[in-house]
Amino acid sequence: MASEQIERRLPEEALSLCLLLALAGGFLDGYTYLARGGVFANAETGNMVLLGIRLLQGEYARAGAYLVSVLSFALGIWGAEAIRAALESRGGLRWRQTTLGMEIAAVTLVAFLPKELDMLANCMVAFTSAMQIESFRRVEGNPYASTMCTGDLRSGTEQLFHCWQRRDRKAGRNAVDYYGVIAVFIVGAASGVPAYEVLGLRACLVCSGLLLVSFVLLTVKAGRGKGDGGPR
Repeated sequence: MASEQIERRLPEEALSLCLLLALAGGFLDGYTYLARGGVFANAETGNMVLLGIRLLQGEYARAGAYLVSVLSFALGIWGAEAIRAALESRGGLRWRQTTLGMEIAAVTLVAFLPKELDMLANCMVAFTSAMQIESFRRVEGNPYASTMCTGDLRSGTEQLFHCWQRRDRKAGRNAVDYYGVIAVFIVGAASGVPAYEVLGLRACLVCSGLLLVSFVLLTVKAGRGKGDGGPR
């Protein structure tokens, strides 16, 4: 029981942090779809579907944009694991802070890329989003995704069923967490519309701000964990 409580207090699994990352994830998906050529740079399932459709229609140039996004996402997973292997055992700055810092830098740069470089912008977002989803995989001890919602919907509904069937309060709390993440993701995606209307391509800076707040929150929680003798 004690080990479970410690695990649930890991700073990278805090609900507040996970909600912020989901908000940023939804915003980025809305941004790349609206501003960067109709590509979902976070959710690669949609890109794979569109890739197949464009190939069948003979629109190979448009298919290439989706393929590049998918490959960039795969490279982002590889990159996150490489950073983890290099930094996890050395102490000091956490590897998750490193990947999040890289995402902040990349997303900020994307805001200043012209329309002619939409493919590069989508590659950068896909790459860093993959690093985010690989680095932050649990909310309050439960598996989750901050840049896509299909798995969260499955897990949340499963927990809701267990709550109803077994009168399991913990499952009910888990369901609330999952549905909260989904709701925040949708809010993030929707907020990309007015942000894009007002700021244009610079709307991506809103996401940079959300990620920066996430970085600060993670750092503060990690510091508190060390001060309390918690997990490092």
